[in-house]
Amino acid sequence: MNVEQMKKVVREILTRTALTPCIVGHRGVGKTAGLVQVCREAELNYVPLRLGQMEVGDLVGMPYREGDVMRWSRPSWWPADHDPPTVVHCDELNRAQQEDTLQAIFQFVEPPAEGQQRALHTHQLDPRHKVVVTINPPDGTYQVATLDRALLDRMVMIYVESDYACWARYAERKGFDAEVRRFLSVNTQMLAAPGEAMDMQIEPTERAWEMVSILRKNCRFDPELEMEVYAGLVGNEAAAMFLRWCHENRERPVEAHQVLDQWSEVADRVSRQRDDLQAATLNAVVNRLRDDADLDPSQEKNLVQYIDILPRDLRFGLVKTLLQIPAVAAILSRDEYDAVVLDVIEQISREAS
Repeated sequence: MNVEQMKKVVREILTRTALTPCIVGHRGVGKTAGLVQVCREAELNYVPLRLGQMEVGDLVGMPYREGDVMRWSRPSWWPADHDPPTVVHCDELNRAQQEDTLQAIFQFVEPPAEGQQRALHTHQLDPRHKVVVTINPPDGTYQVATLDRALLDRMVMIYVESDYACWARYAERKGFDAEVRRFLSVNTQMLAAPGEAMDMQIEPTERAWEMVSILRKNCRFDPELEMEVYAGLVGNEAAAMFLRWCHENRERPVEAHQVLDQWSEVADRVSRQRDDLQAATLNAVVNRLRDDADLDPSQEKNLVQYIDILPRDLRFGLVKTLLQIPAVAAILSRDEYDAVVLDVIEQISREAS
């Protein structure tokens, strides 16, 4: 993706999740500049860490004694709990010169476990503060270390490449020299020397699929970027298979058993179905209840939530049909469901009178 696309993706991840984006790109492509712009536009403080210049003490702080207890001072760069929302930029992660420095930062770039705070040694980072990583690809043209797979598995890999159209818009906004812009407009191949392909050999893992799930629930990416974002977590093959499966599955109506047993997973999909698919789901639910109207409490609630999400005309038709099934009618007539079905029942009573 180009820098403009990278900015959109990174902003979504930083403002909507606790995941750690890792921006991978060749020198001079705009990784840092794009990130700084994201922070400025989202009104986030920006704290850069040049990890190639840091030692473990710079990260975890200096030890001191408090009585008979050893503690570590908070590093000067560490955002305090009361500071405005801040992005800590771990730059040159794979240029860390000492192995123990890389091991120390490992904990910091890992997204916090559910209900926990991101931490580094004894320091805990307030959830309002986020972390982002940038690296050059380990393709043999940079003096960088190869990051182990356990570390890569804890980040969302985002690959950013040079793109003339994107650069031209940026150059115009910044008022670059007119001759430079004109030259590159007719010699676009001279914008940047092509680098080697950026392949971090990402493979699917349980943790990676969990992060895909978090992104799908919380973020909205342009359709053409979804493949690149998910490939940065589970690899190209798995991401392509997953998105193809989603596309094929999206064209099928939600099934009755999904409405009754998996409502939380399909509610959003049901609300966005085309009219023909919506009708197919509705008919499937009716047929299922005609065959077997014995519902457990969770299925009852799922049915009522399904009714509530339908457009008014479909809701009216469905309730009218379901009231002809005695066991279902007994469920819908309960006081706790009045907010959903009362107007339909009253309309039916008026028609009957």
